[in-house]
Amino acid sequence: MLAGEPYRVDAELAAEAVRCHKLMDVFNATASDDHEGLARALADLLGEVGQNAAVRPPLHVDYGHRITLGEGVFVNFGAVMLDVAPIRIGAHTQMGPNVQLLTPTHPLDPAERKAGWESAEPITIGENVWLGGGVIVCPGVSIGDNTVVGAGAVVARDLPANVVAVGNPARVIKQL
Repeated sequence: MLAGEPYRVDAELAAEAVRCHKLMDVFNATASDDHEGLARALADLLGEVGQNAAVRPPLHVDYGHRITLGEGVFVNFGAVMLDVAPIRIGAHTQMGPNVQLLTPTHPLDPAERKAGWESAEPITIGENVWLGGGVIVCPGVSIGDNTVVGAGAVVARDLPANVVAVGNPARVIKQL
């Protein structure tokens, strides 16, 4: 699964998901003014949380422990991070509301989909990146340091460092 090979959800993965969803429920139910409680719940839910990282609930994840947030990361309301494969978010990255980071993929062949086969590819987001509201990052994508992705963009391919990208699919429109 983590190597991008096809897999089917088994009892172990289902148990991991149940554990994660209980932790996610705690995080999402924590009062917004309980900063210590939010930090504790986030640390329990995610694999690594850098110093001064902040996530505004609600947050929706598959397993949680495959997500790494660097120092000073900010994630706004409504993020979806499907971490079947690892998701790494570099220091000081900012994400607008309703951003989706999607690592799972499904076969094109209908019989394989019906049989429950899936795979996943990791997502890596560099340092000091800004993802505007509603950005969708597809499986296997890397986004370079200091890059800005405009609201509503769908990032289906890697983006280099120090650019502005917009649209569906996301296209580089400016060097920074």
